[in-house]
Amino acid sequence: MALSAQQIPRWFNSIKQNSFITATQLRNCFQRPGKTLMYGVSAQPQMSSDNCFLQWGFKTYRTSSIWNNNSQFTKSSRQEIDSAQSTMLPSVNEQSQETQKIPNFDSELSLEGLDDVPPLSPLQPISEEEAVQIIADPPLPPVSFTLRDYVDHSETLQKLVLLGVDLSKIEKHPDAANLLLRLDFEKDIKQILLFLKDLGIEDNQLGTFLTKNYAIFSEDLENLKTRVAYLQSKNFSKADITQMVRNAPFLLNFSVERLDNRLGFFQKELELSVKKTRDLVVRLPRLLTGSLEPVKENIKVFNTRLFKVKERHSFLTYLGRAQYDPAKPNYISLDKLVSMPDEIFCEEIAKASVQDFEKFLKTL
Repeated sequence: MALSAQQIPRWFNSIKQNSFITATQLRNCFQRPGKTLMYGVSAQPQMSSDNCFLQWGFKTYRTSSIWNNNSQFTKSSRQEIDSAQSTMLPSVNEQSQETQKIPNFDSELSLEGLDDVPPLSPLQPISEEEAVQIIADPPLPPVSFTLRDYVDHSETLQKLVLLGVDLSKIEKHPDAANLLLRLDFEKDIKQILLFLKDLGIEDNQLGTFLTKNYAIFSEDLENLKTRVAYLQSKNFSKADITQMVRNAPFLLNFSVERLDNRLGFFQKELELSVKKTRDLVVRLPRLLTGSLEPVKENIKVFNTRLFKVKERHSFLTYLGRAQYDPAKPNYISLDKLVSMPDEIFCEEIAKASVQDFEKFLKTL
């Protein structure tokens, strides 16, 4: 097999220990399978790339050679050559004529001029055989609406899929797709995975967790550790923190200041003790991560209903009708006391007019 252009410098360096190389050695390295016509010279119907290389090598590297042709062949050998040439096909004769232009290979070839080998150029032409052996990866699509087109090119996406991450849900968020494609699994993702496992998230829970909170990969690892340390300082146990993070995946994306404000809000608005506040957020950790507007609205409705219950109870007590024992006559259920409009409450429960009820409220 012929040496490629990239292999030539390495082959010459391996034989650099000798100042000269015999033509037989050179021919053995470049010999191709074919019909031997005479003295080891191979003939084929077309000019071989080996002969082309030899002719190019002799012209480019200016090798000094010593040719001793006069004593090479005897008279009988010349006759054999003439006889062989006369029996060859025309195409072979043409090949023989071209090969005769190459000097005798049995003489010694100086390698002193081969030291200054020119550097390989990316524009250097290559043979068709070398061209078909080149395997080029398909290019990345410049624009795509799905991460599926990038999985074959991204080690990060491949490993996330193995963890159970649902890319079809993540790709709905363009910012998430761009984030994951920029991340390196070893440098950016592996350390977060180890942190979550140390926190208590099991292997079979990582896929679901990361599908919901892919943004955790954009968080600084030290910030995540600081938020866990804050919760521990508030007497949340490791099991409590694990349960909270599992049920509210975005919990650790909140800063320490925001977590502290949320805990203070519920403790103050609901008038809870520290322990009851802690128990509440362990059971419902999304109270710390969700919007506060629905919570504020509900608190306002609980407070409004409680105030209304107090007003109606006071009016019934004034009328002597505050009877809440189901075993006695004229029993009033708590549901009726709370849910009825004022008109129906006054007519059916208080047995009074709305105007009387409004006058009573002004005295409170």
